[in-house]
Order: sequence, then structure tokens, then C-alpha cells
Amino acid sequence: MGTVAGLDSSSTHTRIVVCDPETGRILRQGHAPHPTDEPTPGAWLLSLGEAADGGLLEDVTAIGVTAQPLGVVALDGEGQPVRPALTGGNEGARAAALGLVDALGGRAAWAEAVGAVPGPGHPVSQLRWLGRAEPEAARRAVAVLQAQDWLVWQLLGRPGRRTTDRGTASATGYWSAVSESWRHELAELALGHEVELPEVLGPAEPAGRTPEGLLISAGTGETMAAAFGLGVGPGDAVISLGASGSVCAVHDEALTDPTGTITSYADATGRHLPVVRTLNATRVLRGTADLLGVDLPGLSELALRSTPGAHGLVLLPYLAGERTPELPHASGTLTGLRRESMKPEHLARAAFEGMLCGLVDATAVLRGRGVRIERAFLLGPAAELPAVRALAPGLFDATVVIPEPADYTALGAARQAAWAQGVADGTLTVEEPPDWPSALGETLEPGDEATVGATVFQQYTAVRDQIHPEAATGGQSR
Repeated sequence: MGTVAGLDSSSTHTRIVVCDPETGRILRQGHAPHPTDEPTPGAWLLSLGEAADGGLLEDVTAIGVTAQPLGVVALDGEGQPVRPALTGGNEGARAAALGLVDALGGRAAWAEAVGAVPGPGHPVSQLRWLGRAEPEAARRAVAVLQAQDWLVWQLLGRPGRRTTDRGTASATGYWSAVSESWRHELAELALGHEVELPEVLGPAEPAGRTPEGLLISAGTGETMAAAFGLGVGPGDAVISLGASGSVCAVHDEALTDPTGTITSYADATGRHLPVVRTLNATRVLRGTADLLGVDLPGLSELALRSTPGAHGLVLLPYLAGERTPELPHASGTLTGLRRESMKPEHLARAAFEGMLCGLVDATAVLRGRGVRIERAFLLGPAAELPAVRALAPGLFDATVVIPEPADYTALGAARQAAWAQGVADGTLTVEEPPDWPSALGETLEPGDEATVGATVFQQYTAVRDQIHPEAATGGQSR
């Protein structure tokens, strides 16, 4: 029996994992950096070839692909890119996003149309920028693909049919997660003329076979692939602790949100993946660590010397403004200072509690819309800190899993390949993906800490709502 491979082409490198299709066990891996900083599709292919060198794919029968979400490839009539890939990382893309919001009648109109309000990284904003900044290139564009769609098309030998999946499509800004269909008029609004969009495949539907006979699955976006690789399902959330933070959870329905707080993505299984983002996560910890002259492990050690509630200190973590709640011009606030609370350990504790309470606010948005969150996978280097492990289960009022380090995006792509292969072979159905185990890692239960967490969060929300009454949630529970 053959193996399956998952290919993850990120913004800087390509990773490939080869797995047993029945168990998901990783058999071997490959890695290669992209040969240039310029986001050219040709560089992605060179990196792919290097990562697969040495017979890595020798017994592989099916391949799944995921790739950077900000790689948009506009093609001319000959199937050639009209310019290097669009990535949305410039001020022009930010202005384009604002212009699009106004062009359709505001944030609520966009949320109703596609389940998301355009931001600088959305492909719809990138197309808007292209149409205005490089009109000649825009005029030559007749089709638009995402990075993984372009790679799939190349692997298949550039057939006449171009495809994508619903997860990838839901991140474009011109596909509706509610109606599950393209909004062609929004792509036209952005670029200035009609453009061909790829066929959207079902979760287990193959894109085709290579000239050598390898099955290529539909592919999906990095967020969707990571969730699939982690093994999340209904009742699960993924909480990412980068400089900023995000909470996404599996849900059976698309959620529209007129405020734009929730971005409604589709996942890689046929369900949905609503996401709420915050602007402040580990930046809060790093700033506090710098202030106290320690590193992050040292900050964690200090925090655990304090007690729940940080001796009355509350840190509102809005160091970069905030989007959940929407406070773009806010700054961080420290309250509760008394002589006895003015100690490094209490400030350290307040930083951890403030950061995590900001993410609890994000989970509360989803829970308030009926999304179950009973288990949370905590990702990012900060998740390894003892203070995060000690505080998170009680504050989130959920089982917390700290997954072992692994390339879950590539693993999710491999799982999709195994699913498509199994359906093609008749060993699996389109309703159920292969039964690979959820990510291994340390599991932490809230236990009695849930009561303590509720008290800490209540202290936090009292200060938040007093200082920022416009952000008050009316006592919405965690």
C-alpha cells in the first residue's frame, strides 16, 4: 500500500511530510527554503523540488497541498503570472481595503455578503490594489488563483480546469461562506473587470491526477490545514499566541457578523471555522518582561509567585489598540496600584492574566453566537510557559491541550490527501475523513481553577467596562 504526502509552501519555505494513510504516522519529512525573497510562483516550485529531492515521494500515491494565505497569482490568457505574487504587505493594500469597504456600503454589507470585512491581506483587497497601482498588469489578468491552487495546477500539468477548495475560497473576500458560492461581482469590483475564478471542490474531492498518476487532493488554506492536522472537531477551538492572538473554532454553520469581529471561514471538512482576532498577545508579555528586565521564562516564574488577581492589579492589554473589543485608539492600562501591590511578581501576574483575559474576550464572542468551546488547543511558544499552563484552563473554562511541536499544516494536507485517496479507492466515504488521532500533547483540566478564573475575569471586565464603557459586553460569560 502506498503512502500519502502533505506539502506546505509557506512564505519562506516548503515542508513535506509523508504519512501512513491509515494511521497518520509520519514516516519521513523534507524541507527547503524558498530560493528568493521575491514571492514568485517559480520560486515556490524550485523549493518544492528541493524539498522532495532524494526520493522522498518514491512510494507516494496521493498529495495534498497547502500554502501561504497571502499569495495571490493573477494569470494572463496564456496562463502566465502578470507579475510576482500579491501578498498585501504594503500601505497601498490597506488603503485598498478601506476603499472596498466603502464601495460596497460599509462593514455590515461585506459581512452579510461574504462573512468577512476586507483587510489588507485579503485577496479582494490585493486585487483592488493591483487594479489601481498597476493597471496594465490588471488589464492582462484573466484568471486569479491562490498560492496552493497554482501549485496544484502545476502538479497536474496545467490542465484547462483550475480548482480550489471551500476553505481557501472563504479567505478571498469574494466567496460567500453562507451561500457557498463565488461572488463574481465583488472580484470585478476589486479588479475593475470580470475575471475567471477556480472551481470549488468538496473536502474529499480530488483536483485530478498528475501525468504520472498521483492523485492530487483539493488543497486548502494554512489555517484550515492546521486545524485538520490537529484533529479538531465540534467543541474544539484553536487559540494562537503570537504577537497578536486569534481564536478559531469548529462550527456547523457560517456566522455573519455586521461588526466584522468574526471572520467566517469554511474548514477542510465541510463545516465552518469562525475566527476572532486580537491585536495583543505575547507582545504584552514581552513588553512587561523588558520593563522588569527579565526574559519570558523569568516573567513566568515571577508571575507564579503572585496569587490569582495579582494582588488587585489589572492590566488591560491594549498595547497596539484592540480589535476585540474594537478599540483602535486605546492604550494599555494598569489599575489597582497600592503600595503592597507594587512588586514585580504582581505586575508579571497581571500581564499574564490581562493577555489571557483579552483572549477570553475573543472566545466569549464565539460562545455568545452559540459556538461550543469545551477543548482549546493552545499554539505558539508562549503556550509552553508555566504561567500560561497554570492560568489558561481556569480562565478559558475549558480543557487546554498544549500540542507537541509538529508541522500540523503539512499534516492536515496529508490527511486531506488520504481522504481523497480513500474515497477514490472505496475505503472511505465523503462524509468521514480518515480517523487519524488528534495531536498529542499535555492536557490540562480546569478543575477547581474554573471558579478562580471566573473571579479573575470578573475583576478584569469590571475594569475594562469602567475605562472603556463602549466596549462593555453586558456581563457576557466566558
